[in-house]
Amino acid sequence: MALFLAGVFTAMPCRSEPVKVPDEIIYKPSPVPDRIILTPVGDPSRMMAVTWRSDTSAPQGYAQIARAEHGPGFVSKALQIPSATTSLSTETGAAIYHSVIFTDLLPETGYVYRVGDGLNWSEWFQFTTASDQSAPFSFIYLGDSQNDIRSLWSRVIRLAFSKAPEARFLLHAGDLVNNWWRDVEWGQWFSAGAWLNGSFPSVVTPGNHEYYRNEGSEASLLTPHWRAQFTLPLNGPPDLEETAYYFDYQGVRIISLDSNRLLRRQAEWLSTVLADNPARWTLVTFHHPIFPSSSNRDYPALRERWLPVLDNYKVDLVLQGHEHCYSRSGQQICQNVAGGTTVQCATSGTVYVTSISGPKMYDLHRMDWMVRAAEDTQLFQIIRIDGNTLSYQAFTAAGDLYDRFDLVKPPDGKPNQLISYPPVMPERLRHPEALIGIW
Repeated sequence: MALFLAGVFTAMPCRSEPVKVPDEIIYKPSPVPDRIILTPVGDPSRMMAVTWRSDTSAPQGYAQIARAEHGPGFVSKALQIPSATTSLSTETGAAIYHSVIFTDLLPETGYVYRVGDGLNWSEWFQFTTASDQSAPFSFIYLGDSQNDIRSLWSRVIRLAFSKAPEARFLLHAGDLVNNWWRDVEWGQWFSAGAWLNGSFPSVVTPGNHEYYRNEGSEASLLTPHWRAQFTLPLNGPPDLEETAYYFDYQGVRIISLDSNRLLRRQAEWLSTVLADNPARWTLVTFHHPIFPSSSNRDYPALRERWLPVLDNYKVDLVLQGHEHCYSRSGQQICQNVAGGTTVQCATSGTVYVTSISGPKMYDLHRMDWMVRAAEDTQLFQIIRIDGNTLSYQAFTAAGDLYDRFDLVKPPDGKPNQLISYPPVMPERLRHPEALIGIW
């Protein structure tokens, strides 16, 4: 037996060394559709946009859609819609981005769809339209993904969904990638979200890493990837299409602002959007924070242009990124309430959150406007809105609850009541004693 085994082992060939597959090969476009993503485009109870990528072998694409059924019978009933197309050439090759807007949908209804060229099809995805009435729902909020997306960010977006499988959409507060021109980074971002992107809408706002400047020019230019791969509402101010926009979701107005440029123009537009706002709740997202998380990172132009508008219309919650740390605002404590919670003063205004979901970390300088803060921590947030209550929870990448509060909207139109819950874990700060700023 020993001789037999020895003969077997000596006959086996030597193992060759592994070869690294270049990212340009991994994320190269092909006839098979990829980077499939749903986005809001209008009334989410009756419309949905889908965008995807292919190579140039079949320039015309199609989406097929049908009402979801208990079995496979929907396939023969699917409606086929030709796509609009945009060409984009990058280091991974020439590609065509396709987009279709599904219209005339029914509220609170499941739909199945697939995309392709008529021969090479994706799998069937399924989504559910919003209600056309105010109704409870939740969503996931993510700060910058940006760096090491495939290796270190994928787990965060996937854990977020496992914690909130009932979430209706995902909100990304800018800096989705680090280098706007690198198609392989965009490939990693889409790969990390995988089937989630095709099943739940993504609300995206651009960060500074989605912009660039040509040599000798002061003008900021949006990466060509943005409008090629995201189909978003066109109701924003001129020259800010698909970066500044809004939509209403089940009694909540959700507004994206572009904090990279044209701040005054957006302030005027924002005032108009907020003045004519039938929604009970209002959420605004943009990339650069209103209040700094460090003494060497501050954006006073945002406070000058946008803060008066946000205050005037009593926006409920602002969701931001950029700082590569976590901070959440609050004001002085008025009183204690049962259970160890605390209530914010009735004169308080908007709650501001800055968060980070990717692995790139910056230092934080603890300031007294911060109710809760963290360094060196990847997080995701689950936000639920039900009637007069908005519930917020922030979790670490290990799945532990890090921050929690409720906003309760009084029926008499007075300012929201902010209820902060006692933390279940210590603040994750490098220098917790360093309170250096007052705002």
